[in-house]
Amino acid sequence: MSQNHFDVVIVGAGISGTALFYELAAFSDVSRVALLEKYDSVAGLNSNGRCNSQTIHCGDIETNYTPQKAKKVARIAKMPVRYALKHGYNEKFMFSHQKMVLGVGDEEVARLTARYETFKEIYPYLELYTREDLKSIEPNVVFDENGGERPENIIAMGARNGQYTTMDFGAIADSLVKNALNLAPGYELALNCEVLDIKKAGDVFYLKTSDARDISADYVVVDAGAHSLYFAHKMGYGLNFSTLPVAGSFYFAKKRFLNGKVYMMQNDKLPFAALHGDPDILADGNTRFGPTALVIPKLERYHGNSSVLDFLACLKFDKNVFEVFKNLLKDDDIRSYILRNFLFEVPFINKIEFAKDARKIVPSLRDDDLVYAKNFGGVRPQVIDRANKKLELGEGRIDTNEGVVFNMTPSPGATSCFETARADLEKICEFLGKNFDKDKFNDEFFD
Repeated sequence: MSQNHFDVVIVGAGISGTALFYELAAFSDVSRVALLEKYDSVAGLNSNGRCNSQTIHCGDIETNYTPQKAKKVARIAKMPVRYALKHGYNEKFMFSHQKMVLGVGDEEVARLTARYETFKEIYPYLELYTREDLKSIEPNVVFDENGGERPENIIAMGARNGQYTTMDFGAIADSLVKNALNLAPGYELALNCEVLDIKKAGDVFYLKTSDARDISADYVVVDAGAHSLYFAHKMGYGLNFSTLPVAGSFYFAKKRFLNGKVYMMQNDKLPFAALHGDPDILADGNTRFGPTALVIPKLERYHGNSSVLDFLACLKFDKNVFEVFKNLLKDDDIRSYILRNFLFEVPFINKIEFAKDARKIVPSLRDDDLVYAKNFGGVRPQVIDRANKKLELGEGRIDTNEGVVFNMTPSPGATSCFETARADLEKICEFLGKNFDKDKFNDEFFD
């Protein structure tokens, strides 16, 4: 780095951090920005295509969304699509696959049918597929191993044509950095630059890094996934929150079972845990099933055990956190779900147990059709509100109004990355007295 003081420093080069890096370059007059990443590449953790569902979550087949939330999410989900179209990334990093949510059994069929009547007003392209429709659209959700039809009542709601559904968020993150660097000569990316500590003296933030660079900034945004709360706690913010890291694993099928994305209906108690199968865009279209949901005592999954101590530091275990855990385990559905997801990680029995659940999507699936996807799957940090003794399912944000922000963005944080960045961008410009070109922003991301 030519100079070590910046207007803004962003900690973490995942999809959220890179989106902010790009938006600052494209839509503001903030002239000096540094993006710091602890590893040797952009989007090496949860934003990497191996570690997420590769899905643009726009609310049409997310069955835990209310109509009000769906309308909001539908608008936000246009933003990554518009960005990709502007830069010609369609059919490179963004793809149009058919998608659907599958209802199995009389209760789910009734719920999904009623939902369609409400949500077709928000998403006019939605279709309702009967069993006969599914025989031609996604035949493997209908027929069992012997070629007969599955006995349960089934129906699906989804879209076949013209909707962008799939994105390599890792490639998009890399493009955001490259485009930002081309737009703004005062912007810098530093890889292999782990932030160890952030302190404020007067109006300036000082960042201690692993490579001994003395970096300072007028404003700091921490987009460090599960580590965002860790940094907040070190600075004395968000002490009423703890984090529950949930890891998601995947299984590959040895052949292509599905033509597009097929999601199961979500459990209202665990809305982040919808098992699905789809063609993996990084594995030649072979069907990938997942994610599982395994609670783990570390903030990063595949980088040794150093983050175990970080997890313990920001867990802040007390009687309120214990009460949250106790209440989760008291619920029969949640307790069973936690146990089953543990079994999905145990060698020899994992494929057998996982196939039982995945057969709800593909009845003909056998356990020997599956291969555990090693080193696939990321960590989704679910926030625990210690004061109110509850698990906060969804995105978390700690805005101190003192020049530092901490974003915690579990799934589907990738889809909302541009909106998360917009909120930060506006706060930064207001705080620093800089200009945000809203008209140019709206021209790029909205009609």
